[in-house]
Amino acid sequence: MTSITESEIAPACEKLGRLRGALEGVLFGQEALIELVIVGLLSRGHLLLEGLPGLGKTELVKGLARCLSLEAKRVQFTPDLLPGDITGNPVLQEIDGRRQFVFQPGPLFANLVLADEINRASPKTQSALLEAMQEHRVTVLGQTHPLPDPFFVLATQNPIELEGTYPLPEAQLDRFLFKLDVHAAGVDVLERIVRNREIGEEPVVQVVMDAAELRELSAVARKIFLPDVVVNFLARLVEATHGLEGVKYGASPRAALALAAASRSRALLAGRLNASFEDVRAVAGPVLGHRLVLDYSAKLEGKTTASVVAALLKSVPAQNRATPDLLKEAKL
Repeated sequence: MTSITESEIAPACEKLGRLRGALEGVLFGQEALIELVIVGLLSRGHLLLEGLPGLGKTELVKGLARCLSLEAKRVQFTPDLLPGDITGNPVLQEIDGRRQFVFQPGPLFANLVLADEINRASPKTQSALLEAMQEHRVTVLGQTHPLPDPFFVLATQNPIELEGTYPLPEAQLDRFLFKLDVHAAGVDVLERIVRNREIGEEPVVQVVMDAAELRELSAVARKIFLPDVVVNFLARLVEATHGLEGVKYGASPRAALALAAASRSRALLAGRLNASFEDVRAVAGPVLGHRLVLDYSAKLEGKTTASVVAALLKSVPAQNRATPDLLKEAKL
């Protein structure tokens, strides 16, 4: 992999700073959330935003599409939504005097797809996204159709305790790079919203970059150096999710790849040439939390996936004492 230089870091950070500023003008008081959203985009990952209705999840996604000048489409997930409503369907048309089926692309064919309230659709409909999210293509009646590049699914979901929701299949959850919780705003943020917003009016958002520039930034992020000691740490972190008391299923190898990509992207956002242990710790919660399946005993004890990941970060040391060669490298 080609190494990155200081001359590439500065312009990338300048563009990312403008993107951060634009998004902070869309969603007030959510700086940490916005940083993780940008990290997810740089990592070319899909994002799942969870929170109660009215907290600005949809507005953030719409603002992001305008900032990046991406073709965006929105799908409102409902219980009666069918897989073909998302992927598209073949339609019988007459061409040159002959009737034949012609594929009509669905809303999935866009750079950024907003899957709004994704957990209100049936698992069958949710599973229509599996191939698209992993392989960036759609297969209908034996024919494969490539999706645009870049391609992101930004889904919003309501907490599972609300009426009319379905849990997402584990295979689909694993395809989301991050699961991010959107929390309610405090008094100062609410005052700012009231002063600067009107019901029914969308905030004015300036275009910061286009799809080509976003692809270039993603390529720069992939060139961030990932030291062997950091690779060893994130691998041990993922491996430690298996066999834990109260954890029925641990994280998959896809989680390790997600940790690596997100750590690189976070380092770029901070203007550094290499990823660190702290980058791994900062993204471990959003990467691992939704990939762990707890058993009933853990739930009865009041454990959550977030608390399990927090305990894991405390128990797994950054440096592996059994690998002196890696430790020697870390001291250089």
